[in-house]
Amino acid sequence: MTSTVAPEPPDHLDEPKGEIDLGILSEIIGFRIRRIQNHLSRSFSALLDDPDLRPGVFSTLALIAANPGLSQKTLSREVGFDKASIVAILDSMEARGWTRRQRSTTDRRRHHLFVTPEGAKALDRMAALVRQNEAEAHATLTAEEQETLGVLLDKLYRAVASPSKD
Repeated sequence: MTSTVAPEPPDHLDEPKGEIDLGILSEIIGFRIRRIQNHLSRSFSALLDDPDLRPGVFSTLALIAANPGLSQKTLSREVGFDKASIVAILDSMEARGWTRRQRSTTDRRRHHLFVTPEGAKALDRMAALVRQNEAEAHATLTAEEQETLGVLLDKLYRAVASPSKD
């Protein structure tokens, strides 16, 4: 195996104009998705203007609102966070009065999750900000492209989050 030696850099390096070569990263789906997520998350956090809100609160709250009674285990799988991270997010949302946990009557180890009226108001506020935050990204794609992107992202999600991966 041969190793590639990097050429000596010029004395004065300027920032590249336009896009840079991603190299091997152009083949890495996770990198390409994550760099978009990083930019969107950073700008969304700035719009929220609440340093105490943990990352993932919006998506967690939205999933609970859309699926009343959702279990912590299912929530953890769907948002892609480990159980400890989900517990910390849920604790912070409960402290704000946005969600409540109800112990299952059939399985005492399981909790069902619900959004409170105060949580619904917070979700509406965050949803407006997230739409504002993503407006430029949506405007870049046609309606058909947006639908195709959603279908493809869901297909990728099913492939990486299949039960055999747990």
